[in-house]
Amino acid sequence: MSQWERLQQLDSVYLQKVDELYSQEELPMDVRHYLAHWIESQDWARASQDMSVASILFQVLLEELDKQHSRFVQEGKTFLQQCKFRRFKHNFQRYQEQPHNLANIILWFMMKERDILQSAQLAEQVQLLQVTQNTVETDNQRNIGSLMSNLRTKVQGMEHNIKSLEEQQDEFDFKYQTRMMEEQHAQQMKILQHLLNRLNSSRKLLMSDLTEVLGLAEQLLTVLVNVELPEWKRRQQKFCIGAREDVQLQLLESWFTSEAECLFQVRKFLKKVEELTAKVSYENDPFKIQKPALQNKVDSLLTTLLKSALVVESQPSMPQGRGPLVLRTNVQFSVKIRLLVKVPELNHVMKVTVSMDRYRRFNVLGNSTKALNMIESNNGGMVADFRHLTLKEKKAGGGGKGVNDVSCGTHFDTNCINCTSTHCLYTLYITSTTSLPVVITSGTSQQQSAWASILWFNMLCTDAGNVNFFANSPMATWPQLAEMLSWQFLSITDRGLNSDQLHMIAQKLFGQQQNYDSCRISWSKFSKENVPNTNFSFYVWFDGILMLVKNYLENLWNDGYIMGFVSKGKEKSLLKKMQSGTFLLRFSESIRDGGITFSWIEYFDDGKPNVRSVQPFTKVDLTQIPFSEIIHNFQILEAENVPENPLKFLYPNIPKDDAFGKYYTVKSGAKNPYLEYIKTKLVFVSKDFVITELQVFCSQGCLILYV
Repeated sequence: MSQWERLQQLDSVYLQKVDELYSQEELPMDVRHYLAHWIESQDWARASQDMSVASILFQVLLEELDKQHSRFVQEGKTFLQQCKFRRFKHNFQRYQEQPHNLANIILWFMMKERDILQSAQLAEQVQLLQVTQNTVETDNQRNIGSLMSNLRTKVQGMEHNIKSLEEQQDEFDFKYQTRMMEEQHAQQMKILQHLLNRLNSSRKLLMSDLTEVLGLAEQLLTVLVNVELPEWKRRQQKFCIGAREDVQLQLLESWFTSEAECLFQVRKFLKKVEELTAKVSYENDPFKIQKPALQNKVDSLLTTLLKSALVVESQPSMPQGRGPLVLRTNVQFSVKIRLLVKVPELNHVMKVTVSMDRYRRFNVLGNSTKALNMIESNNGGMVADFRHLTLKEKKAGGGGKGVNDVSCGTHFDTNCINCTSTHCLYTLYITSTTSLPVVITSGTSQQQSAWASILWFNMLCTDAGNVNFFANSPMATWPQLAEMLSWQFLSITDRGLNSDQLHMIAQKLFGQQQNYDSCRISWSKFSKENVPNTNFSFYVWFDGILMLVKNYLENLWNDGYIMGFVSKGKEKSLLKKMQSGTFLLRFSESIRDGGITFSWIEYFDDGKPNVRSVQPFTKVDLTQIPFSEIIHNFQILEAENVPENPLKFLYPNIPKDDAFGKYYTVKSGAKNPYLEYIKTKLVFVSKDFVITELQVFCSQGCLILYV
């Protein structure tokens, strides 16, 4: 599809820009439309520099206008259209002596068209991001889009201005050199002075435009580096601990790349300014006076941009780890680095080295140095994907053996992964970035406490480099903690924690309160101190429930059938208002590794409610029988030892089989996953409503296995 055809498919707001672009007669829109294919297939950039090429294209253009006029005649087009093209040809005749000027004009229009297309494409990318995130465009994004479009337009317009200025200078230089070889006449001096004054004004205007462009670039860079990039890094922190945040880099990468391209272009302009100054200079030359400061400015902006552009796209993680940022010695981990500026010149040239920092020294084994390349990313970005790295701790050895590799022992430490790159693009740049703090363990038994540290740090700390955070950890407010706890369920299931579930957890932590928003919890109370009347901390209890849901109860949790976090007192107040046989599912508060139980309501002969519960089921039980089967086949021994299932309605009034029926499995004999050889059915039975028993019913009778 031609560039002109793409322009015609844009939204009305961009079509208006096209209409405004062709409002002047330098290149009539009719000529652009009917000669679109021919115009776009020519090298106007070369023609603007080469007089012979420009002359050839000028003659071909006139021929193309004649051909189009003939087509109008043959096709019976209106007389008005025919007259237009005769007039267009006549107007173009004024470039007969300087055809390169016409080439410059057409080149400028082509560049302006591309700018409109790029603005539309950027807007489309922003819109696509909006649809994906289902969010409203932020003020910063709108501001960036406007600044970026303005910056690109000004930079592209300056290219045309520099070429025009160069033509003025060539004209002045030619006439000045001619005057030096001829006799000096007053009229010639007057002409030269006029040309010099015009050249000086053009130079001042160009330097003013360059100053304006760099001011706009600095404004845009401030938003990118000080606002958008930190916000993305904060979203990534939350994403690492379970939040459903958008951490895609495509939009940010497009902004950084566009900014860099404009600054690179300005650098080329200044190089051209230097060349022009070497040919022609004079007293109070604005090129000589202003160019050094502008050069320093653009180099400073480029340095800031490129140093900020190296980011950790995917934080360090192990394939089978608990979560990102928890690493284990001698176990492979991966980390992905991205340069937000797409620089084809640096493809496979710019290398990144991964190392460790801080207090304990680690060897990073594996291929710890890779070149950024455009192959390892889906969108052609500059990426280095380290997939097979391992850590080994180095400690000083004795007996003249130097340094030995040993394990970490039984403790864990907080470090950061450093990623450093040195590259040369116009000048030397040393770029580095640091991962979020990682916890390095030596065994699986430390994973739970390590993950608790990751949660606490990334919930509260926005300074990713603060590895001394736990030396004086701040307290968390209940709203912060509640949000993070809900993220944990969202990270492994489709359902977070609702307000009732969070209220129960808050009550467990802080006691009965009217409002919990002002309540605060310390790191020690979160993960170190034991919950009253238990031998485990709050986080150990919560994490045990989380793993129970992940491994055995995910479907039921997603369906919303597990009330889960509800106190015994709340449970009774809910059930005693329900019909007999109504039950609910809640998590145990007394089991370290997670337990789930159900309670149901029945009524005595005098109408008084009686809430009964069973001993909680743990992962040991759920490994043997799915929880839906336990609910389906659970029985109690009533009078005369007649088994009966008391569970009729899931709270508030859902028939049990309607809720759990799709998960039932009825298998017997050789197909039974639990027992073989005889027809059996494995069920839980309770005699006293507290102790659960595992019964195997078979044709010969009943065997009771106590659990």
